[in-house]
Amino acid sequence: MAVDGFETVQKADLSPVTSADLAVNRILQSRLQSAFPLDGWLSEESPDDPDRLQRNRVWVVDPIDGTKAFINGEPEFCISVALIEEGRPIVAAIFNPSTDELYTATRGGGLYLDAKPVTPPAIRGDRQPVVAMSPWEQDIGRFPSLDGMVNSRLMRSIAWGLALTAGGHIQGLVTLEPENEWDVAAGALLIEESGGGICDGSGRALAFNQATPRYQGMIATSASCPDALRQRLTLLTRIGIGTVE
Repeated sequence: MAVDGFETVQKADLSPVTSADLAVNRILQSRLQSAFPLDGWLSEESPDDPDRLQRNRVWVVDPIDGTKAFINGEPEFCISVALIEEGRPIVAAIFNPSTDELYTATRGGGLYLDAKPVTPPAIRGDRQPVVAMSPWEQDIGRFPSLDGMVNSRLMRSIAWGLALTAGGHIQGLVTLEPENEWDVAAGALLIEESGGGICDGSGRALAFNQATPRYQGMIATSASCPDALRQRLTLLTRIGIGTVE
């Protein structure tokens, strides 16, 4: 269970935020901006400062991705931090306090778990690949083309889902719901450095530190993702985005 004693309120968009989210945000912002005063800052829990668009480097942070899971005591939340340089992540870290797992990557340096290099395992041929999906999208049957082809894994945190995909624990992640840069910036570099692939819901490559830091959908695959599944997910980028309201 999450540590007792935090407070929870609703934000303007009706999503929950806890005092723990805000405390993590304050700590990270204070330490990172003190150490790197010339860098910009973009966080879910900070007012957006357009000055970041003029900065060569920007920290993109989600203090707790999966706040609902955190509130419910589910081990599906994490802290996600990425350093963006000229629109691309160059340093990334995703930490799950519940499982005490820390995934890190630097551009060109490979993927690490708890400071040890990670080589994603090959999926066994007698097992169906696993793909992370949001509970809501699964409930409405948004991806019928995947039925019978994959086992679904409920996704409480997209950042943690991307970390699991990078590590080869699951073979993919798909959502056609809107996602923010802070949800995916760190996970995108983990995916790339593990040999996997990631794009938005239309199949476009991800750019970071945008004026509107938002994407319509996200699709990621692990290095061990079977070719047939990778091709099926690619088809979703051509026809699936039109199903989003």
